[in-house]
Amino acid sequence: MQSSKNNRLTRDEVLSRYFPHYHPVAANNSGLSGGSVIIENATHRLVLRCHHDPQAPESHFLRQYRALSRLPATLVTRPRLYTPGWMAVDYLAGDVKSGLPEADALAGLLYHLHQQPCFGWRVTLLPLLEHYWQCCDPARRTPDWLRRLKRLRREGEPRPLRLGPLHMDVHSGNLVHTASGLRLIDWEYAGDGDIALELAAVWVDDALQHQQLIGAYAKRAHLDPRCLWRQVRLWHPWVMMLKAGWFEYRWQQTGEQQFIRLADETWRQLTTKR
Repeated sequence: MQSSKNNRLTRDEVLSRYFPHYHPVAANNSGLSGGSVIIENATHRLVLRCHHDPQAPESHFLRQYRALSRLPATLVTRPRLYTPGWMAVDYLAGDVKSGLPEADALAGLLYHLHQQPCFGWRVTLLPLLEHYWQCCDPARRTPDWLRRLKRLRREGEPRPLRLGPLHMDVHSGNLVHTASGLRLIDWEYAGDGDIALELAAVWVDDALQHQQLIGAYAKRAHLDPRCLWRQVRLWHPWVMMLKAGWFEYRWQQTGEQQFIRLADETWRQLTTKR
């Protein structure tokens, strides 16, 4: 596995082999992760992305490409290339705003996604939670974290209300406001799962915004909003642990202080009685 990673093409090699007429351009990189670069040929632009997590298997990166290949242009950008460690997709012209769109627009986008055929692989949270625990800084492993992890393992994930393909990283930075409507980018964590898990994981500003989203979604999906909200709340401790663990994991990987601050804030939210 290590030799395969060492043999991956560099960015310049990918450009030379697959996109000889393209060149990197300076552009507004809002919505692009650190491993992405915009390349251009005349008026056509692509986003070239690298597999940024050295500990994740290549199959996870390939799943992103497969997800994009299966979803309609009303949800995603078109994928153009996959080669180990690299993916190229069409550049989405539009705005990435600092806040979420209004509830009905976001609910419509998510309902449209959840109506698509399933991908064929499931989102399972417990292996992720355990992976984050094992890979974080040992000095950050508190007894409270371990107790919470053991409780979730004992209880098991909530029984799905309704299965569908999920994005699992819906926040303002992953939503592009295009001339044709909202589109989702960064499908790193996509998979099949409970639609209530997706709604629980949306990065909302506060409880009111969350309730408005749940109400708008329930109306579109012909679900009882109280039933949907109860299911979302069942997923809440899982989602909070997922966020805390991911922040810890990214801090261990990068050493960037923003991640440890976000981890500390998430732990405070978990220990505060609601």
